[in-house]
Amino acid sequence: MRALTVMPGERDSLRVDEVDDPTPGPGELLVDGLAVGVCGTDREIVDAQFGEPVPGRSRLIIGHESLGRVRRAPEGTDFAEGDLVVGVVRRPDPEPCGACARGYFDMCRNGRYTERGIKGLDGYASESWTLEADYAVRLDPRLSGVGMLLEPTSVVAKAWDQIERIGARSWFEPETVLVTGAGPIGLLAALIGVQRGLDVHVLDRVVGGPKVDLVRDLGATYHHDSVTDFGRRLRPDIVIEATGVDQLVCESMAVTAAYGIVCLTGVSSPGRVLPTDLGSLNRSIVLENDAVFGSVNANLTHYTAAADALAAADLGWLDRLVSRRVPLTRFHEAFEHHQDDVKVIIDLTAAAG
Repeated sequence: MRALTVMPGERDSLRVDEVDDPTPGPGELLVDGLAVGVCGTDREIVDAQFGEPVPGRSRLIIGHESLGRVRRAPEGTDFAEGDLVVGVVRRPDPEPCGACARGYFDMCRNGRYTERGIKGLDGYASESWTLEADYAVRLDPRLSGVGMLLEPTSVVAKAWDQIERIGARSWFEPETVLVTGAGPIGLLAALIGVQRGLDVHVLDRVVGGPKVDLVRDLGATYHHDSVTDFGRRLRPDIVIEATGVDQLVCESMAVTAAYGIVCLTGVSSPGRVLPTDLGSLNRSIVLENDAVFGSVNANLTHYTAAADALAAADLGWLDRLVSRRVPLTRFHEAFEHHQDDVKVIIDLTAAAG
């Protein structure tokens, strides 16, 4: 079968290879791959910034934003032939830390987890793959065109779960949310905020194009000014920072209402030093009982919540998040930057075209 592979640590090593067909083990599903989403993590692996192959091998099958259809399911599982499924990304260490042992592998303490398509396990960018039934999530059949959005949605489902947990330390009835960044994570975070009945505002630097329309058609409000200017007009109860831009990270911490919560989901690049009044920022956070936290990855609870959120969303809106669908044979196009891109996917079933 064909698979998209890379040699971690070596630039320009991405290629389509012929690899052995997978053989499911006990309790594993055999899945026909439909599509994988491409995100910043994939681009960083291709750019040789990180990534780790299966032990004993030099090449890694990439792709962690999966979508597939069950070809064969073992008896005794809740899955059947034809089910639309997504594979969870992370697996706990065989000798797991306390968090992993209790199902919170997204909060691993020892760092010895593995991740499909990223760290020590092959990913889902292949024509077929196997998947442990315990790490498979069934999707509504109506999501066959957009189900690869489940993994990024699980990331923001976790963010919202953590926001609720932090807010529950006292009386908490938020009304206004600011999301910085109108990429896939930001838009999906806004989707869940709208589904919760909140007043959602999304800030991005572009002044036109699909992102603006996606925000407005979601029922949220789009802004392209600075976080600081926005904060002067309307102090949000919650900020979900989805860019990783260091200036926006700092500004986001300073604009919340009292008892505000800032969730950082974007990953910043190290090395840039900014002049920041840390004394003023600290004073504001302490005196207003604010909270700032980071959130990444997701566990099975979050995947289930994400599946519910996608099933409840407008399918036309979700489909518009997908800017381009690239066949596997033209995989290199999926890693090119187009100005109006939101989410690019690789179609594992399409001909070259």
